[in-house]
Amino acid sequence: MVQNKVVGHGTLFVALAAFFWGLSGGIGGILTDQDWNPVVVSLYRGAIGLLFVLAWLALRPQGSGLASKKLWFWSVVAGLGVAGNFTFYFISIAEGSVAVAATLMYCAPVFVYLVSFSLKLEQPTLFKWVAIVLVLFGVVLLTGIYDVGAGDVTPLAATAGLLSGLSYAIFIFGFKYAAPHGSPQAILVIAFSVLIILLFMLADREQTAMVLTTSYWPLFMVLGVFGAGLSFILYIVGLKHTAPAGASIVAMVEPVTASLFGVLILHQSLAGLQILGMGVILVTVTALSTHGSLHRRFMRRKTRS
Repeated sequence: MVQNKVVGHGTLFVALAAFFWGLSGGIGGILTDQDWNPVVVSLYRGAIGLLFVLAWLALRPQGSGLASKKLWFWSVVAGLGVAGNFTFYFISIAEGSVAVAATLMYCAPVFVYLVSFSLKLEQPTLFKWVAIVLVLFGVVLLTGIYDVGAGDVTPLAATAGLLSGLSYAIFIFGFKYAAPHGSPQAILVIAFSVLIILLFMLADREQTAMVLTTSYWPLFMVLGVFGAGLSFILYIVGLKHTAPAGASIVAMVEPVTASLFGVLILHQSLAGLQILGMGVILVTVTALSTHGSLHRRFMRRKTRS
């Protein structure tokens, strides 16, 4: 009974993190609609997130691994990934819509599989290739690239959305390989620090300073607190008590939340084929992630037996 309660809390934490990430897409949409630069928006999201993970590290300093060179190397890789993820995501939102950007970013597991295939970390199967083709088909429907000039999704919006997914895949790899060498909070502190250094160099200095005096600062605060601070902590803590397959399904809360925010709050709309494409992507990616998790668990049990 106690174990089921812990698992339930883990699932709730993952769902809350996904909800907050979806909400951050909508808030980013509001800010970019008001001509705030996506790089500046991403910078403040990461900077406020850094404050939270620094506090987490201060409260749980044990086993940080900060003396490990491998932890630093892979954490820097993770930082480059999360910087690209935040920035390309908001660029895609600014040039297109929240729903399209969130769904394209959700394609990240496909990039993970493709990189894993090329590095021979994962065995290609017919199921995986069919799933990847289906996701690409969904991307075609969602972005409308089959009818150039007729859709609302610009090439820049589509490219940035896919690059946000690729960047998230880089973050996943960096975090995965850093994890054996230190604590999650130490990895995130380094990753968010890299994000801040990189984006500060790229950001418009005038806009960066204006955030501190603008009437929009509460939105920047909410974006950072829920989009990077609480969400990452909740997700990592939740994963410890949630089966990977379950987490993959619950993670669908993010694109669904972002899409509903775009439609209900920002009054953005999607055509019928775009909705079909979104459905194909979400269902296929979830099935792909779930299948991979179940397969790995089955193989571990088979090896033990």
